[in-house]
Amino acid sequence: MKKLLLYSLLLSIFVVGCANGSKDDSSAKQMLFEADNPLFQYIGRIDFSDTKKPRFWSPGVYIKAKFKGTSCTLLINDQELWRQNHNYLEIVIDDKPVRIQTKGKANEIIIADSLANTTHTLIISKNTESNIGYLEFIGLRCEALLPLPAKPGRKMEFIGNSITCGTGSDQSDVPCGGGVWHDQHNAWLSYGAISARALTAQYHLSSVSGVGLMHSCCNMDITMPPVFDKIEMRGDSIAWDFKKYQPDVVTICLGQNDGIQDFNSFCNNYNKFIKQLRGYYPNAMFVCLTSPMADAALTSFLKKTLTAIVKKSNDEGDKKVTSYFFSKQYHNGCDGHPDLAEHKEIAAELTNFVKEKMNW
Repeated sequence: MKKLLLYSLLLSIFVVGCANGSKDDSSAKQMLFEADNPLFQYIGRIDFSDTKKPRFWSPGVYIKAKFKGTSCTLLINDQELWRQNHNYLEIVIDDKPVRIQTKGKANEIIIADSLANTTHTLIISKNTESNIGYLEFIGLRCEALLPLPAKPGRKMEFIGNSITCGTGSDQSDVPCGGGVWHDQHNAWLSYGAISARALTAQYHLSSVSGVGLMHSCCNMDITMPPVFDKIEMRGDSIAWDFKKYQPDVVTICLGQNDGIQDFNSFCNNYNKFIKQLRGYYPNAMFVCLTSPMADAALTSFLKKTLTAIVKKSNDEGDKKVTSYFFSKQYHNGCDGHPDLAEHKEIAAELTNFVKEKMNW
């Protein structure tokens, strides 16, 4: 296990420890900085109905902070969906990532201890997807919270299914077939997140495992177009305000769960979705992607349909629609998904394409 500095404490134990005089000098200096502090930066679809407990479901939602001191404690709530699900997070301090998991509904987690007594950058990212349940950020305990540099000017959004979520990719703690389904989720190291960071861009992962354009797997009662305007896509709830985030580039990676459909029906539904997206994002470049994990037959179908879809959009006057076909099948993770090494390869392909297309 790689949880060297990160471990969970029940609140009662934390309080008892302090009462017994075990609080060291660093923790004695700590203050609580609540979630509504303007020095926090939030990126992703987040419900701010309660500014003290901003709530988020989507994979890859991330919070940035800059703190001073030798230690830092994260306060975060987990929905504990079905009274058993516990989300994974990526904690990145000074560019060093560690993957952790919540242990209960209310969590106080020491995410840093014995650091150099200087300033440190922090990113907290949700690694698991929406149907594992929401998280609520409560705040940080640290010596001081400091201003961050401005967010990157470039913005990206990655629409997709389990591949885009980072499902089945991370076998570092639990191998495929072990634990529970979400033990191998890692949105932080998914192809979209890696691509965006390589391009110095903010990012949203607007993705749900199993979702399709017109047909979803696993008896799901949703498809992507009707739920795309929601904060909680899997539950089709809480309207999202598109004015809050206008991406420069939107990639669309759908079709894996649709499978091979009627050619005209798939193309018509896809073009309709592009027009829906254009209503939200009048200036974005749309990149239609083949599925990285598709077999030869599905890849052939997607290449043919995406070529026709892009041509129709361009012919109708929307010149900011293009496509990219991945060079091979990526399927070495759990249940045929890409693994972490393959997400890097997928990201490298996509990064190079976007960099050239956007002149970034």
